[in-house]
Amino acid sequence: MSKRIVNFSAGPAAMPEAVLEEAKHQLVNYKESGMSIMEMSHRSKEYDAVHESAIHNIKQLLSIPDNYTVMFLQGGASHQFAMLPMNFAQGKSVDVINTGSWTKKAIGELKKGYQYQVIASSEDDNFLKLPDLSSVRFNDDAAYTYMCSNNTIFGTQFKSFPTQTPTPLVADMSSDILSRELNIADFGVIFAGAQKNIGPSGVTLVIIRNALLDQCPNDIPNFFNYKTHADANSLYNTPPTFGIYMANLVFKYLLDNGGLKAQEKRNIDKAKALYEAIDSSESFYCPVPAQDRSLMNVVFRQKDHDEAFEKQFIADAKAAGFDGIKGHRSVGGLRASIYNAQTLDNIERFASFMHEFNLVTNARS
Repeated sequence: MSKRIVNFSAGPAAMPEAVLEEAKHQLVNYKESGMSIMEMSHRSKEYDAVHESAIHNIKQLLSIPDNYTVMFLQGGASHQFAMLPMNFAQGKSVDVINTGSWTKKAIGELKKGYQYQVIASSEDDNFLKLPDLSSVRFNDDAAYTYMCSNNTIFGTQFKSFPTQTPTPLVADMSSDILSRELNIADFGVIFAGAQKNIGPSGVTLVIIRNALLDQCPNDIPNFFNYKTHADANSLYNTPPTFGIYMANLVFKYLLDNGGLKAQEKRNIDKAKALYEAIDSSESFYCPVPAQDRSLMNVVFRQKDHDEAFEKQFIADAKAAGFDGIKGHRSVGGLRASIYNAQTLDNIERFASFMHEFNLVTNARS
């Protein structure tokens, strides 16, 4: 594994090497079955054991109460942007907390025939800070309150949630699921694409309060109805079997390494090391206020917004074994995504590289 790079990609993202090694060992002949897990029928007893284990382990990791259902769906977060209003916004408005590109995309789906109200937004601040939710008026008659917990593009993250909303709280947690402990009972629905902290792309985790399933209408297509998938235990159609298998390896890995409490501490330590390197740098700065900074996606810029400087930094970093630090195409700049699989050792190595790059650059100038 000596040739592996330090992968700071925002997603698909790095996975724990121990998980990849275990998958490699079982890839061709899964538990002496004579075939790979990806070749098996999703109705087979071997895959059924994987499926049930994945559900059990994610419930254990997140302490999911019995009155919630776990589903492994497809289509990513983008599918959920449309699926949520189809199921729950029939004749009712949706309260939206708008904090960036992903909530704007969800609003784009709401515009296709549904009512909504933006009750808080940080768009006037270019989404580089989070809105203050302490004085927000939530509507009692809304279908649900919608938010995104972490913004991969702008590097912001809610450290707490509006737990007293009068309507079900729905959260897109695609980029920080499994990074910290949660009180699942505070949410009506949580969904997350797998490709950042769960596993390979192709799986979407959905956690939904059972009482909401009774609200799903019968006049929408079966595949877009949450109850269809809940009743079928996520086996209504052929699920992404290999992705679920890989996700379960990640669940087991996290459980074996102290659960989410321990993982949250590791994430805090990693982010602290990187932000301190940026804040103490002569060349770089982070545009996000300290209280709103993400533990998952660290955005930073050259202090004069010198694009040539940033381009050279990206090239030199790649040559040194650090890849994926180019900022999102919509905003530019630099970004290091430090999801669960990223290690503190890699962060410290990158911080040292930043310091050395500063010294060399300043010497040249």
